[in-house]
Order: sequence, then structure tokens, then C-alpha cells
Amino acid sequence: MPRIAPSSTGRTPMERLMGHAPHILAPWTKLEDAFFASRTFSPALLEQVRRTLALGTGCRYCQAKAGPPDRSHADSRTAAAVELAEHFARDHRGIDEMVLARARDHFADAELCELIMFMGFMWAGGTFGAVLGLEPLHSSL
Repeated sequence: MPRIAPSSTGRTPMERLMGHAPHILAPWTKLEDAFFASRTFSPALLEQVRRTLALGTGCRYCQAKAGPPDRSHADSRTAAAVELAEHFARDHRGIDEMVLARARDHFADAELCELIMFMGFMWAGGTFGAVLGLEPLHSSL
């Protein structure tokens, strides 16, 4: 049970918590839709990054949404994105030139900017869910 009662606004449990501030929820969902509609990254890559960050935020709802990240990436870009997400989750301030250089082996600057924006957005949602105690619908964690 979350720490505050869900609102009647929103489609998902996360959105129903955010629905207490509908003026924020509407642009929030538009930004989320924009990230997942972007053709810069595959939905599979973004999902692996999201799963990786969910472990770091401690949001049980986010973690249960699709399970832990897949550790066997056939795609080198997905592996590089997950590596960057792991660094981001451990300590975003500790992302140094060596970490960025490895990421630049797979991503152009514009791609890298979009990926880090996505990570920040996912991190914000996950910490929101963790602080408010958002639980999975069917808890197995």
C-alpha cells in the first residue's frame, strides 16, 4: 500500500499517485511517451535501461514491472547503455571520461544526451515511487 492514497486520475498505479498533481502528470506522460516514441533507441534498449535503473532506485513497482535487466545482450549498444545506466545508478557524479568514452564508442553525442535524459527521467519516476512506497500489483519481491 503506498504511503498516500491514490488519486482517481491516471491509468497506472504510478500515474494515480502522480494524479494528485494533474498539471504535472499530463506533461510527465507526454515526456514518457516522447522517449518511447523516439526512433533514436529501440524499445528493448530503453526497457533494459529502465530495468537497470529500477534496481538502483529501490522502487518495488518499477522492479516488478518487467523483472530484472537481462544480462546477456546480443546488441552491443544495449550492453553499452546498460553499463552506463549501472554507473548512473551507482553514482551519477562518478561518471568520468573513461565511462563516457566507452559510451561514445556506441553513441553519437546527440544519442548520448538523449540516453542520459532518459536515465534522469526514469530515475525521477523510480525515486518518486520508492519514496511513496509504491508496490507491485502482485508482489513477489
